[in-house]
Parts: sequence; C-alpha cells; structure tokens
Amino acid sequence: MIKTIIIDDEPLAASVVQEFLKDDERFEIAAICHDGFEGYKAIQQHEPDLIFLDVQMPKITGFEMLELLDNPPEVIFTTAFDQFALAAFDAKAIDYLLKPFSKQRFQQAIDRFLEKHSAGEAKQNASISELADKGQRLVVRVKNEIKIIPTEQVSYFEAADDYIRIVTESGTYLKKMTMKALEDAVSPEKFARIHRSYMLNLNEITRIEPYERDSYLVFLKSGQKLPVSKTGYSRLRQVLGL
Repeated sequence: MIKTIIIDDEPLAASVVQEFLKDDERFEIAAICHDGFEGYKAIQQHEPDLIFLDVQMPKITGFEMLELLDNPPEVIFTTAFDQFALAAFDAKAIDYLLKPFSKQRFQQAIDRFLEKHSAGEAKQNASISELADKGQRLVVRVKNEIKIIPTEQVSYFEAADDYIRIVTESGTYLKKMTMKALEDAVSPEKFARIHRSYMLNLNEITRIEPYERDSYLVFLKSGQKLPVSKTGYSRLRQVLGL
C-alpha cells in the first residue's frame, strides 16, 4: 500500500482528492488535514509515501510546512494559484495540480508518482527553505513546538556547521540551512553578508570600526560586536551608501 496524506484547508478540495483516490486500491489515505501544523504532525506520525498539499493555508503555508521536515515525502501540490508552480517544481514536486482539476489530470499526476515510485527512487530531501514567503519569516522547531520568526526581528545569522543560528532579542534558535540558501532568501536591502559566518540585519548597526589589517568590527544596538571581512566591508559600504 502507498500511504498518502491529504493536506488542504478547503474541505471540498480535500474531498475531491479523496474521491479520486478511493477506487485505487494501491493507495491508503492515512489522514486528511486542514492546516500546515496538523499536516506536519500527521506526516511525523504516519510517514507517508505521498502527500497532496495545498500552498496557501492558515498559520503556515505548504512550503513552510515542508521546510520543517528533515525527509519530506513525495509531493503533489494542489492549489488555486498558478504563481507558485515554478517554486513547486524547484522543490522537486511530482506535479502541480491547479484547481479545479479533472480526474484525467489527477490521474496524470498519479502516473508520474507511480513511475518514480516503482523505479525505487529515494524520497526527496529538497532544500526549499528559501521558498517560504520570500524570506519574510522563518519557521523553526523548538523541541516539540513550531515557532514563526519574522526576519525583521532577527539581529543576525551565524553559520554553525550544517545549521544557521538565528539570533533575536528574545532568544537564539537553530535551523538546518546553509548560509548560501539564506543569502538567496532574505532581502538584500535588509540583510548583508558581512563575513563567511555572519549575515547582519542592517537596522541593527550602530557603528563600524577598523580592527585588524583588512578587517573591521560592527557594533550592534544590543552591544554585541561582529567581525567584518574585507569583502563584507565592501558590501556594507555599497548597501549603506558609504
């Protein structure tokens, strides 16, 4: 049996997928969820092979929900908004069904999944972190809770092996993400890579001082000091108009 979860905040849309699947004995619907938090918990519990996922949902989006998963299952997106199609395929989705879709179009998506599934390909582990709301917020796990952090509340980011340390006034959080992915995600008008290990919220800067040869220190509103490389200083001069 192919274990499946349907995640859609519209009950009618979820019931359409359920109806289309009911006559295919290869599929078992393990859960039907109506928001991203509920979907995340169901995926953790049932470990499905495939999920049907809406994009625009309350609380967190479909992309943000996927971002929380270390090993996301295969995904067929179901949404009424065509502007997310490119992002969906960048995330290596099996297919992108634009509502309302026909049984024939639905079956095409199923056939694509079965072709990949029967070939024995491993579950995807796509990096989709940069797709979440154009970097306006970050979703992190804190023990058994999920926390949404607006990027405007971040003082700076620090590289920590395979993780990013997110430093805010209210606390510090870890997120599995590369600095390169983060740099591509956040607004270049609000954040600058000042060092190979640091990315800074420009609004937090109080002053910049020379430190050692070809390096500088940046002082933050919190009183913290961060190193600035020669390349980082050039970036700061450019974005700050110095």
